[in-house]
Amino acid sequence: MKVTFLGTGTSQGVPMIGCHCHVCSSSDDKDKRLRSSILISYADRQFVVDTGPDFRAQMLREKVPRLDAVLITHSHKDHIAGLDDVRAFNYLQQESIPIYGTSISHEALRREFYYAFADYKYPGVPQLELKEVHASESFELFGMKVMPIEVMHYRMPVLGFRIDNFAYITDAKTISEKSFELLKGVDILVLNALQRDPHISHLTLDEALEVVNQIQPKQTYLTHISHRFGRHAEIEAELPPDVSLAYDGLKIDI
Repeated sequence: MKVTFLGTGTSQGVPMIGCHCHVCSSSDDKDKRLRSSILISYADRQFVVDTGPDFRAQMLREKVPRLDAVLITHSHKDHIAGLDDVRAFNYLQQESIPIYGTSISHEALRREFYYAFADYKYPGVPQLELKEVHASESFELFGMKVMPIEVMHYRMPVLGFRIDNFAYITDAKTISEKSFELLKGVDILVLNALQRDPHISHLTLDEALEVVNQIQPKQTYLTHISHRFGRHAEIEAELPPDVSLAYDGLKIDI
């Protein structure tokens, strides 16, 4: 299984156009952060976790030839706004795309992309097949066991996903003991760390490192990073050896 970081950034604290802060003006490509999403490749199958506003650009950048499924963590716009662009894969593959998420996320998709679910569908609209999943109840996807794990984004439930010894968690602020139990034995953890300063709905760097200490994976990659966090090289230099800052385009083999 290969994981590609399509984006590692966030809409939280996004600067205005023309910003000249030390991150936005950096010449390091690792400081160019599109909205957070990953691509998972397994055998001849490829699926993404979340389709943010940058989805189309991310697919083009990585030259993704096909898309077999989408997993949705939650329904905030920075995680679903690009879903309309799966229509290109509908056209190429001549089939609908299954969208795995909670009933709450699906309700939001029905509102946001109402035209895809209308009784009369205008030619060319995205073909979406909603597949409901539940926290702590595993499901099979292309021969792999996927475990949805609930975390809290302030008061909003968000799904993380565990596949074998890999787990992806974004937009977490608190994690229950039950969810910690489901994360035991993970070798590779991807975890959100928005910034250094306190935030009501996102883990800070210190809070993320506390979570890492509880789970004790072999390697952790931090994602969902605000520009206020700082430059990639600066942050990476102060992290423990088993924790790295993810960046757009990073590929890891699991």
